[in-house]
Amino acid sequence: MHVRGRRHRLQYKKKVNPDLPIADKPSTRVRKLLEERLRRQRQLSKQRLGELRRQHEEMRRHGLCKRRLEEEPQAQEARSGRSPPDQHPPPLRSGPGLFAAKPLPMRRPESSDDRHVMCKHAAIYPTEEELLAVQKAVSHSERALKLVSDTMAEEDSARPEPEGGECSRPGASARILKGVMRVGLLAKGLLLRGDRAVQLILLCSQKPARALLRRVTEQLALQLPMVTEDKYEVSSDPEANIIISSCEEPRIQVTVSITSPLMREDPSADREGTEAPPPDPGDVLSSEKCLQSLAALRHAKWFQARASGLQPCVIVIRVLRDLCQRVPTWGALPDWAMELLVEKALSSTKGPLSPGDAVRRVLECVASGTLLTDGPGLQDPCERDQMDALGSMTLQEREDITASAQHALRMLAFRQIHKILGIDPLPPPKSRPGARFRKRPREASEAEAEEGASQRKRAGGAERGPCERPRLLNGT
Repeated sequence: MHVRGRRHRLQYKKKVNPDLPIADKPSTRVRKLLEERLRRQRQLSKQRLGELRRQHEEMRRHGLCKRRLEEEPQAQEARSGRSPPDQHPPPLRSGPGLFAAKPLPMRRPESSDDRHVMCKHAAIYPTEEELLAVQKAVSHSERALKLVSDTMAEEDSARPEPEGGECSRPGASARILKGVMRVGLLAKGLLLRGDRAVQLILLCSQKPARALLRRVTEQLALQLPMVTEDKYEVSSDPEANIIISSCEEPRIQVTVSITSPLMREDPSADREGTEAPPPDPGDVLSSEKCLQSLAALRHAKWFQARASGLQPCVIVIRVLRDLCQRVPTWGALPDWAMELLVEKALSSTKGPLSPGDAVRRVLECVASGTLLTDGPGLQDPCERDQMDALGSMTLQEREDITASAQHALRMLAFRQIHKILGIDPLPPPKSRPGARFRKRPREASEAEAEEGASQRKRAGGAERGPCERPRLLNGT
């Protein structure tokens, strides 16, 4: 025992064999520090485990409360006789060192305005046949334009180089047609029932000319039969657009506009160290038309980034588009301004709104004077300079729409939203009573007993006679 002791081995290592392996033994101070650290870790683990259990229990109770409110909204209405206010469960409490858990969103009972708005939206939403026809026509057009771009690139590369070596510089034999983009109602997903016209943008690497427009139109008529067996008519309109019309019902019209990013560049800007741009062709297309196509492309990208993810935004815009088509006063409101207005009104709320509340909020924004000249206005976020999206509207048109929105709010206050939407009023939902209001089904024996009692009562009445009163127990 003495030889195997730690002190003997240390002396043996010091005096006889320095290579003798001896395990390190921590000192008393180090050993106490390690024990204290392990004790703290065990306490922290127990504390975290208890906090997780409490959080799980609160989330379970919160889920039960939410499920109970979702399953019996009609029972609450039957008991109170009116729609209950929004009920939110208490937020989950957090222990020390634990993040404050946010309450889960509650689904409020559907109001009368919500039912009317969703009914109107279902009525104006495109049918499945129309959506399939639009998708097929757009897909065929895009594939045909891809073949046109490949064919034009092969023809340009096969041409002999002119004298002087102008085509030897890089980029001279590049592809002219760069790509095709969806814009307008098609890209934003705002098509209504009956909309048969969609728009595509064809981007070019050079400023588009009428010669290029004619060339693309001729090639497109040749490439469409190679893509599909469906019949299409290819033509051009006075505004320098290519029109692709399907010959089958429902007839879909695809408008292809040609533009180039070079049309937006400022020629007066200083370009030190860069090569001078080539001169414009003599038959270049209208600069205003090309800039409008570029603006439509920016609008589609902005809408997909900002408004598509906003929950009731697309629904409200469809309803307002139908309102602009039905009411001449609202027809003066530009589509782009309406999209900006709805997005700004709904994105400034604390949380998502129901469809009925979203329509009410947009009408409140218009009724408060947003469209008037002395109001806040609507700045176009897709332009470099400050530009009012309502610039095309006259003062009278702005005042008419503001007054119409104020009148619509009065109708909303008196539960006449069906007049704003142009539909018939919906019947109130059938109340579903709770379990304690349900009647127990009658059994056969009870029905027979009631029938026998009614027969005895009729027989007794016949014996007394028509004018004889029944005699009471006290003899009166």
